Amino acid sequence: MGTTWPRVNIHNKTEYSWKKFMVCIWWDQLGVVYYELLNPSKTITGILHRSQLMRLRQALKEKRLRYYSRHDKISLLHDNSCPHAAVPVKKYLKILDWEVLPHPPYSSDIAPSDYHLFRSMAHALSEQRFTSCEGTKNWVDSWIASKDKEFFRLGIRALPER
Repeated sequence: MGTTWPRVNIHNKTEYSWKKFMVCIWWDQLGVVYYELLNPSKTITGILHRSQLMRLRQALKEKRLRYYSRHDKISLLHDNSCPHAAVPVKKYLKILDWEVLPHPPYSSDIAPSDYHLFRSMAHALSEQRFTSCEGTKNWVDSWIASKDKEFFRLGIRALPER
């Protein structure tokens, strides 16, 4: 007497692989100065972050000329503790003579990118689905363009309260 196994219908399961892109963004009370989308495979290292700061410096010269023409001090608040602590980044920031504001590690309630910018972006992203990096970049560009100066000003002005 043999064992009989019930017949089971086998269906191919469609696998969805959602890629996540990291947005590295630098902004001030006037708006976004510079941003990059990083592929999921990228890790932010000290070398990469220094390269980003070099591109940020160029973007500041193009978009915020008054910082350089009036010799205004540039203050930088990192929202994480790892990349900006790397030796290449520290050396480059010293060369630039930018003021790096102290930031307690793991304090997302203090980082304006977390409590203001990314919260708003996440809300707008809730119904979005992208199929390419280019589509994601286009959406980020249009989201940034949809925000007025007051949006960014409010995010920076709320910082002392936190």
